[in-house]
Amino acid sequence: MASDPIDGKEALKRAPTLYIIIALKLLKGLLLVSLAFGLWMLSDQDLPADYKHALDWMNQKMKLNPERKFWGDIAKQVENLTEAKMDHAAVATLIYSLFSLVEGTGLMFRISWAGWLSISESAFFIPIEVWELVHVKFTGWVFAILVLNIFMVWYLFQNRDRLFRHHQPHHPEPSVKKVAENVKSS
Repeated sequence: MASDPIDGKEALKRAPTLYIIIALKLLKGLLLVSLAFGLWMLSDQDLPADYKHALDWMNQKMKLNPERKFWGDIAKQVENLTEAKMDHAAVATLIYSLFSLVEGTGLMFRISWAGWLSISESAFFIPIEVWELVHVKFTGWVFAILVLNIFMVWYLFQNRDRLFRHHQPHHPEPSVKKVAENVKSS
């Protein structure tokens, strides 16, 4: 880190990869907030009737067969949804979205605990994604998210000292030459 000769503060170097990670974290947080509000808005609706209406529309417009087992299985799950379950899902989604928003904001200001929170959160999901790929079903989306999480953990961990300011002020040790000059001049 370079020193600013005017005010003695450390200037943080540009980090384009960090900026991309920040954007991804903030985007994820905003999408999850939107999903939470969407779930909350739908919680008092007649979901089975809305789902049937959506299937009819998809059948007319996109020629999808609503009689397929896939759509029937979803219909059974939608019938089991209650307003309380939707509200709980909305609250849980909103709380989880706050993690991404806090991580993104903290990374933007280069706060070290936000870096550790991002590393921890991304590392937490790696075994879950591996299990999903190996035991459930291999999908390109889950694999891409796994690769992205591994990269974010690696990048943030490898560059933590360079990227994040520490809360203690940085007082560099005076060089031997400067100490000798100060001793001679006094």
